[in-house]
Amino acid sequence: MKAANKGFTLIELMIVVAVIGILAAIAVPSYMDYIKRGKITEATSALSDVKVRMEQMRSDNLQYRLPATPGAPPTVDPCTGGTSWISQFSTLNFTLSCVSTATTYTLTATGIGSMAGFVYTVNQANVRTSPLTAPGWTPSTSCWVLKKDGHC
Repeated sequence: MKAANKGFTLIELMIVVAVIGILAAIAVPSYMDYIKRGKITEATSALSDVKVRMEQMRSDNLQYRLPATPGAPPTVDPCTGGTSWISQFSTLNFTLSCVSTATTYTLTATGIGSMAGFVYTVNQANVRTSPLTAPGWTPSTSCWVLKKDGHC
């Protein structure tokens, strides 16, 4: 009598390796996009928070930036100086910047590290743009892009 073989054949092992390879080829890029989408919320949240503060300043003072007056404290500029909110809201993956005048402002979040190429902006008129240069991501001049295909 012949003993029954135990174990796997080389063909069976090759099939398993091929299936795992196919699944990995699909899953890894999807997971990386998922991670990037999660990091994008850091930028949009920070921009939204600073925007609320800018609008509160305008509501309180009728302008976004207070010029210095003789005998008064120095210029109150929420974008720069000692009262800057930008440094409070910078994140691990984005740096925030701001340009303001008495009547306008533009807030920008620029990606760093693995988020390089991602840029999000908003201004006093709530115009949101995503002039992205990240490979495979579609830029937008009318909204903050949250998904690779350009959906907002």
